[in-house]
Amino acid sequence: MKSGRLGRRVPPLLQDGPFRRYWSAQTISMFGDQISSIAMPLAAVLVLHAGAADMGYLSALEWLPSLLFALPAGALVDRHGHRRATMIGADLGRFVLLASVPACYALGVLTLTQLFIVAFCAGTLSIVFAVSDATLFVSLVPADQYVEGNSLVYASRALSFVGGPSLGGVLVQALSAPLAIGADAVSFLGSAAQLARIRPAEPPTDPGGQGAIMAGARFIRRSGIVRASLLAAATINFFNFMFFALFVLYATRALHVRAGVLGLVLGAGAIGGLLGSAVTRRLAAALGVGWAYIAGCVLFTAPLLLVPLAGGPHLLVLAMLFLAEFGSGFGVMVLDISIGAIFAAVIPDQLRSRVTGAFQAVNYGTRPLGGLVGGALGSMIGLRPTLWIATAGAVAGFVLALPSPLPRFRMPAGSAAAQPRPAAAEADPAGPAESVGPAESVGPPEPVGPAKPV
Repeated sequence: MKSGRLGRRVPPLLQDGPFRRYWSAQTISMFGDQISSIAMPLAAVLVLHAGAADMGYLSALEWLPSLLFALPAGALVDRHGHRRATMIGADLGRFVLLASVPACYALGVLTLTQLFIVAFCAGTLSIVFAVSDATLFVSLVPADQYVEGNSLVYASRALSFVGGPSLGGVLVQALSAPLAIGADAVSFLGSAAQLARIRPAEPPTDPGGQGAIMAGARFIRRSGIVRASLLAAATINFFNFMFFALFVLYATRALHVRAGVLGLVLGAGAIGGLLGSAVTRRLAAALGVGWAYIAGCVLFTAPLLLVPLAGGPHLLVLAMLFLAEFGSGFGVMVLDISIGAIFAAVIPDQLRSRVTGAFQAVNYGTRPLGGLVGGALGSMIGLRPTLWIATAGAVAGFVLALPSPLPRFRMPAGSAAAQPRPAAAEADPAGPAESVGPAESVGPPEPVGPAKPV
């Protein structure tokens, strides 16, 4: 009887073995990523004594592969398939790269140059993983359960924001930052092991043709909705990565926050992400999913103004950091979940990996530029003035989406994944780039908002 009640409380998708293993792989990896999000910059700052410009380089190299490789990676995956095997290979490669950091630290040969190389190569493999993941998701999840599957994945992401940085900060405090990075390395082994246990029937490949590599870019250019979301997200990410390149340096050196305390405070603040993932569906129903995305853009960026504003007694500083990350964590969940639902309605199945790759090439391509600009400005005018510029610029990013069809976009009654193509076409006068049949779910896209260090 008790087991029956428990079974009814478990979401139906998690009772399905293949999806449960896919979800477990995502959850394990996301927790590991959040450990590295605080351990990697702390390794640079505390162990290798990096300066503002060095932190800009580190942030830039992590995201530069998006600018260089996202478009060809999307085309390659759409053409050759084998998405699950590609994802497993990317996981194993990232394990080797990240495991080299604690190994070299133990041998006394760790350098900033190695951190730069690891960040660039791991970022390249992350692109390959991401463009494959969108197709694997729809191979496992029925179209009428897209919302449930998307919510489960983003709930894990929100939980990783809560537990990952807290654990990362504790590990840095207890072991050292390079050894804490080893925990993320192990997480990729766990992800690969879970993916190896599923055998989904993947969609057919697309042999492509002339201009196939640019098909995703053409779709974005002709779709008013996707184009507007990209303009807003890319602007926000440029300024946010000016901010994130300097955040750990500023918190530890200017605000004198210890590594363990920083991880715990930011992890607790990210409870806002859990709240955001829980209320986004109702918010979208009340405002419309387009306005929910606009609200997410503002709620994600505006709370971070509290970081350069922080000052006074140490407890007040910690409280302001908590509020900044709580509000920002809430906003990024609203932003990512709402745009995921919109993309489910308007992006055709045959273009999924190429649209994902093209979107990432621009959206993530702004991140290394933001990191470099943040590091350069931090060296020239100081950390706090640069943080003011970065946060103010990010808040203004939502304005670029206001003249487009995006704010007025509303999902029809029923599942987002079941929305027919004509409804999307009516909401987006620009129409699709190619006539390629009905739209299908694209799965949980790589987050529009950054993988925040919270």
